[in-house]
Amino acid sequence: MNVCGGRLTLPDARSVRQIFAALMLLALAGFYGETAATAESLLGELKRPGHVLVLRHAYAPGTGDPGGFTLDDCSTQRNLSEAGRAQARNLGAKLRNAGVEAAHVYSSRWCRCLETAQALGMGAVTGLPLLDSLFLSERVEIESRTRELKAFLADRKHAEPVILVTHQANIRALVGRPTASGEAVLLRIHSADAIDVVGTFLPDP
Repeated sequence: MNVCGGRLTLPDARSVRQIFAALMLLALAGFYGETAATAESLLGELKRPGHVLVLRHAYAPGTGDPGGFTLDDCSTQRNLSEAGRAQARNLGAKLRNAGVEAAHVYSSRWCRCLETAQALGMGAVTGLPLLDSLFLSERVEIESRTRELKAFLADRKHAEPVILVTHQANIRALVGRPTASGEAVLLRIHSADAIDVVGTFLPDP
């Protein structure tokens, strides 16, 4: 907006789009501002007691699962694509580059989470019902399961390192923010009622 010769002139459509794009970049910078550190330096913190890495399963095209799916039959579920498998393997490589050679890995029992967890190459994977998808769950169940998960994390804050693989809805309930496919969130666990987000980072394309 400019004042020229006593007249008020509004920016044209192109300028408005440029301003909007700049504001979006600033918003994203604020949202991910705590992730300025490189992935490797962030992952290196996982070796310190009290730190847990929570990972949304890698890229699996679509939303939710087909009607009538069963946990025991991966062919009935929404599964990882080749790009998703590559995301998980790349994260495993980043963990090893950061000095994390093995971890206690817990996963939702959904196939796309188990496959993500296994592709990390961090050791045996334990299927944990507590991490199963909360997608379409009632608010009471979401709140109850999230409290249980926080207690679970507090009990393991000295078992290092710990990695959880779960779903977007579960992570949102835990930390109050959305996550992209394959996105990792590093948490610092003080107690069940005091969990801080140290940083987040997106997977390689």
